[in-house]
Amino acid sequence: MNKKERYKALVDYFTNNYPEAETELKYTNPYELLVAVILSAQCTDKRVNIITPPLFERFPDAESMAASTADEIYEYIRSVSYPNNKSKHLAGMARLLVNEFNAEVPNTIEDLQRLPGVGRKTANVIVSVIFNQPAMAVDTHVFRTSHRLGLVPKTAKNPLLVERELVKYIPKSKIAVAHHWLILHGRYICVARTPKCGICNLRDFCLAFEKGDFSTPSL
Repeated sequence: MNKKERYKALVDYFTNNYPEAETELKYTNPYELLVAVILSAQCTDKRVNIITPPLFERFPDAESMAASTADEIYEYIRSVSYPNNKSKHLAGMARLLVNEFNAEVPNTIEDLQRLPGVGRKTANVIVSVIFNQPAMAVDTHVFRTSHRLGLVPKTAKNPLLVERELVKYIPKSKIAVAHHWLILHGRYICVARTPKCGICNLRDFCLAFEKGDFSTPSL
């Protein structure tokens, strides 16, 4: 099976079985999703979903967070990974959002990346989930599953190279949802240490399963 056939098999399977896959982060508006995605870096969505309700109760919008301090924000997020850095990022993000974007989450990757705590991955999540743009965010799950399935070559050793390869072959109309397909597959089936091949419905076109080699480049 060549690469184009693998991509077609992947898209066909998920379109038929999980056509409306979506983020597991809980949010009600663009500001809340932006905060949640910043918090989710190297942290589980489950943990983020535990801390965001009281956080959003105290800071329901960018203006209230911008008027606060990193020290106060820290008290609400102390159980996530890297709370010191993230509290500073959130305070700075909110101030810039208020001062330069009229407290509205921008809809371009370039503007989003100007915000503290927002890298390309986070920006891609926001524009795809909120604005339905064909952007592919590459986290550890997407990186791992893309290599194992044979969607990207082993020479794609960083997220940007993986992103470019995926958007080249996935139909434009499916890119936003395909991001969630790959994340959820990596989170629950194609896990890092012991992939659950016995219950995986992608085995027939998985390169790693075919070769018995589940090694991937280090991210």
